[in-house]
Amino acid sequence: MGDVLSQEEIDNLLSAISSGEVDADEIKGADERSVKNYDFKRPAKFSKEHLRTLELIFEHYGRLLSTNLPVYLRKNIQVTVVSSETVTFNEFTNALSNPVILGIVNFQPLSGNILIDLTSSLGYAFIDRMLGGVGEPLDKVRDFSEIEMGILYKIITISSQLLKEPWKNVIEVDPVLERIETNTQFAQIIAPNEMIAIVTLNVRMGEIEGFMNVCIPFMTIESIIDNLNTKFWFTNMVADDAEDHRQDLENLLRKVDVPVKALLGRSEIAVSDFLTLQPGDIIRLERRVDNELDVYVGMYKKFSAVPGTDHDRYAVRITSIYREEEEES
Repeated sequence: MGDVLSQEEIDNLLSAISSGEVDADEIKGADERSVKNYDFKRPAKFSKEHLRTLELIFEHYGRLLSTNLPVYLRKNIQVTVVSSETVTFNEFTNALSNPVILGIVNFQPLSGNILIDLTSSLGYAFIDRMLGGVGEPLDKVRDFSEIEMGILYKIITISSQLLKEPWKNVIEVDPVLERIETNTQFAQIIAPNEMIAIVTLNVRMGEIEGFMNVCIPFMTIESIIDNLNTKFWFTNMVADDAEDHRQDLENLLRKVDVPVKALLGRSEIAVSDFLTLQPGDIIRLERRVDNELDVYVGMYKKFSAVPGTDHDRYAVRITSIYREEEEES
C-alpha cells in the first residue's frame, strides 16, 4: 500500500501543478501499466519454464548420444545443447534446405509425432564413417542413395530410442521411428501455423560438427505440459544405481563386434602349388597334431585351445588363458 500524503504535502503538490512545475500527465502515466502487444497468430504456448525443462531433458539426451553413438561409429562424439526456442512449424520448415534428414518419430503413448532434424553434412560424415572412412562430409551436396538411407535409418533409430530415458522423469514414452524424409514437403506432420519447441544440439565428431534439431509440437505434449517444469522433473528424478550403471555398460559392450579366430598353424608353399590346390590336398603345417591352438581376440593372443567339433561344426575348447604378465615373467 502506498504512503498516505499529509494535508501539507497535498497543498504543495496542487501548488506545483498550478504553477506548472509538475506535469499532471506525467503523474498519470507513472501509474499506468505497460501494455504489450499479443500476436494471436503466434500464441505463447511454451513458457520459459517449459523451455528450461526441455533443455535439462536434452542435456541428459546429449550425454546418452555421446556415449552410445561411438559404439557404432567407432569415433569420439560430443553432443551439447545450444539453444531452445518456440516458432511456428512453417517457420521451421522454411528454414530447412533440401536435401534434409528428417526423422519422423511416433512419440507414443502421446498423440502425435516429433521430428529429429540432422544436418546433411553430419549425415554424409556418419555414412562415410559407417562404411569404413574417416568420417568426412561430401564437398558437393547430393541426394542420398537407398543404401545410404538404410544407414541413416539405423542411426536415427538409435537416436530415437535414446529419448526414452531422459523423458522418464516426465512421462514414460516409447519412441518409434516411422520414416525418414529428405524433402520437407513430405514431413508436414502438423498445420503450418501450429507452435513448436525446437531444441538445438551441437554434434561434433572429430573436426566435423553440425546441428541436430529436435522439433516438439505443442499438440503432441499438450496433455503433459503441466508436468514440464523443473520442480516436477527434479522431484521425479531417480538417482542412478551403481548396479544399473554397470549393467548399462555391459549392454553397450555386448553390442561391440570383436573378431575371434583360432590359428591352426602356418605354412609356406609356392604360388603354383597354391593355384592348383584341390579338395583333399594336404598342407603341412609347422604345428604337431597334438599341439594346442592359439586363439586371438582381435589382434591379441588371449587363449589356448584344442580343436574339435560341435555337432556338424568345427569348434575349439579353451584350455588356458594367456596373460601378458606370465609372458613377461
